[in-house]
Amino acid sequence: MNWLKLSVIVSLIAATASAQELNCRISVVSPQVQGTNKRVFESMQKDLYEFINNRKWTDNVFSVDERIECNILINISEQISSDEFKGTIQVQSNRPVFNTNYNSVLLNYKDNDLHFRYVEFQPMEFNENSHLSNLTSIIAYYVYIILGLDYDSFSPQGGTLYFQKAEKIVQNAQSAVESGWKAFESQKNRYWLIENILNSKYSPIRDFYYTYHREGMDILAEKQAEARATIAESLKLLQKVYREKPSPFMNYLQIVFDAKSDEFVNIFSESFPDEKAQVVNLLKESDPANAAKYQRIMTTQ
Repeated sequence: MNWLKLSVIVSLIAATASAQELNCRISVVSPQVQGTNKRVFESMQKDLYEFINNRKWTDNVFSVDERIECNILINISEQISSDEFKGTIQVQSNRPVFNTNYNSVLLNYKDNDLHFRYVEFQPMEFNENSHLSNLTSIIAYYVYIILGLDYDSFSPQGGTLYFQKAEKIVQNAQSAVESGWKAFESQKNRYWLIENILNSKYSPIRDFYYTYHREGMDILAEKQAEARATIAESLKLLQKVYREKPSPFMNYLQIVFDAKSDEFVNIFSESFPDEKAQVVNLLKESDPANAAKYQRIMTTQ
């Protein structure tokens, strides 16, 4: 083996070994902010990209192809001072389906409580045991949510460790002046999202993530009828949570439907009449807001 081939192999091995868990695309936009230096938002986008994608978030080894695909959109609506900003953050993550080119959405969530300080060229600091920066705490919180959902989809409740890390970030932020971290502020914020996920009354949703993806979607390309039957059965786990109504708002359940409703329609539009009818009735009951969408399953050939 010549030195050129050896150096190429060594480089590939090094690249694979050093690959982090996430391949996250970051966008920072500020269409509502006028009369300010837009360069700060370009620097913010670059710093966030490096903070997320170059940090090691787990103890596991990921190859380049195994990295979790995700998107984060930060929309700055207000610049309060030179280093203080408000806006929203939209977080989306995907999971590949075996033997296909299709990516299944695991999370598509918008957080309206984005309030932070950012100083250009200042290093981004984060510590799991303390609240150093609201911006990095929010980003790390959603990174662990993304990881937890992904791990849950590959093994039964496999994401518990990462959800617990997200919960720890919430606990550390209880003295933060910024909103989004406390139970009394809202029924649909970061506090309640992780509370729902780790609440045993919502555990059927976590079981759904595994059954739906690993035992259903991952065999859909090879065994369509069997996979659809498993997916249909997994929907009963969502129905169970809806019927038990563990909390008034059921934020976690709605997040699942926000991510999956279109996918449900696509999967069962090709099913046979009896299965279509059963699935549509179940989905209409469990997610009445999207009842009209689910009715399309019955009319699609």
